[in-house]
Amino acid sequence: MKRSNPTWKPVLAAGLSLAMLAACSSNTTTTEGGAPAPQGSDAPASTPAPAGPKKEISISAFDRGVIAAEEGSYENNRWTKWINENAPAKVTWVPVPRGQAQQKLSTLVASGSAPDLIWEFDRNYIAQLANQGAIQPIDGYIEKYSTTLKKYLAEHPELKSAMTINGKMYAITSARSIEVIANHGIWIRQDWLDKLNLKAPTTTEELIEVAKKFKESDPDGNGKADTVPIVFNGNAVQILRALFSVNENQWYLDEGKLKFGRTLDRYKDSIAYQKSLFDQGLLDKEYITDSNFQRARQMWTTGKAGIYFGNWNMENEFKDLKKNVPDAKMVPMEPVASKYGKNGLYQELPANILVAFNSQMKEDKIEAAIKFLDWMMEKGDMYMKYGEENVHYKLVDGKIPQRLDADKYRKEVSYALEYAVVSDFSIEADWFPAMSAQDEVSQEYAKLKTQSLNTALKNKYRRDIAYSPDLPEVSQLIATFHPIATQIEVKAVTGGGAMTPEAAIEEVRKEWKRLGGDNVEKLAQEWYEKNKDFLK
Repeated sequence: MKRSNPTWKPVLAAGLSLAMLAACSSNTTTTEGGAPAPQGSDAPASTPAPAGPKKEISISAFDRGVIAAEEGSYENNRWTKWINENAPAKVTWVPVPRGQAQQKLSTLVASGSAPDLIWEFDRNYIAQLANQGAIQPIDGYIEKYSTTLKKYLAEHPELKSAMTINGKMYAITSARSIEVIANHGIWIRQDWLDKLNLKAPTTTEELIEVAKKFKESDPDGNGKADTVPIVFNGNAVQILRALFSVNENQWYLDEGKLKFGRTLDRYKDSIAYQKSLFDQGLLDKEYITDSNFQRARQMWTTGKAGIYFGNWNMENEFKDLKKNVPDAKMVPMEPVASKYGKNGLYQELPANILVAFNSQMKEDKIEAAIKFLDWMMEKGDMYMKYGEENVHYKLVDGKIPQRLDADKYRKEVSYALEYAVVSDFSIEADWFPAMSAQDEVSQEYAKLKTQSLNTALKNKYRRDIAYSPDLPEVSQLIATFHPIATQIEVKAVTGGGAMTPEAAIEEVRKEWKRLGGDNVEKLAQEWYEKNKDFLK
């Protein structure tokens, strides 16, 4: 991934801050409705709005349920007001629940009430909207109306394949920063390893042996057999599959032929490994009912678990563990090698959010939306990511945004990331100590965070093609097939002798074929041959 220049954006932010000081030289500021805000208001200062009336546009946003009541709502808060005071367009934000985003957006599309700009991380969903005629190509409009984005995209050719559907540009995107390229991670209790004179495992077999020692040797020293070797959040099964170089929802090349992940022998081996861990009691056997993973998190943060399959960044879990077990040493661990070699844990593709344009938009609105996206990339994204300079962060070495108060940031800024639909500000792994709060625990974790990010990116994650086939037949089959295959897998892993991994993969392949898998594979292969030049 080509990195953006990290220095220009803070210089711009400093310039904006000077403008803000000038704008705020009186004792009051003006809110969106024109009423004076009280002295000492925490509302972000604003720069002078562009002259003349603004075009109104609407944009979807993920509602993750994290905004504090006193901050307002996803539709109306300090940042939506700041955007409308400073951006070249007036924006109405349309929240959709994160867990049902595609379902909600599809309902809005079907009813003709979808927002002007629709965004998702899932390229297959954007392709589905394109094939339905719900969104429109924008190649010519970018060339005609954009300055910042046009230049940025020319400098980032690796993003072209994400935006291109049926040979045309159907979405705008920007590159992920490295901390969001990385995703999954494994953590281990180094103090337990030291106490039991063990080394961190490097193979799937060694992982089982270390887990057994954690189960049998009372590493927490309380004289009770109450430790659980491995706990996890929702990423665990994907982590276990990644060890075998397979993901159930990806397509892989087998001697030039596309094959769906869940039909491969490697997938069978991942099921067998999960079953082995489960049968030996090395996983918490209540994980099936621990749907929100609060039990797993509690076991980790109270010092009862030794290995955590989760995310590369687990700051809250680290801090809560240190409160309960001050001497605990939680460290990141590399993925272990299987018979298929050493594969990286899941990493995202270079493209971040994909922003599509509603097919009902007229050219004047398209122009306003493109100029808004230019503005967001050039000026707005720093605020959406870090807040207001000298209120939520300060600049270190002229380029590194350092949070001033973690709790204030969490409450007042963290939710604003939903509005940064394009961004070119990238960080570096060794910035974390400077970016973090300066208390002892935060600094201890910041160093671990740098180590964890480097660990997460060290080994390349296997992805044979950049994107899965964006064909409706493929999407429809997988949507039907997924719950059936999952049920078979759960039965094999947790059902004792009810189903062997060999029987499970046979049943999975049978269901795939019954649902039309052979024809879908044929269509997928044709799609691959047509598009393989930009799928590398």
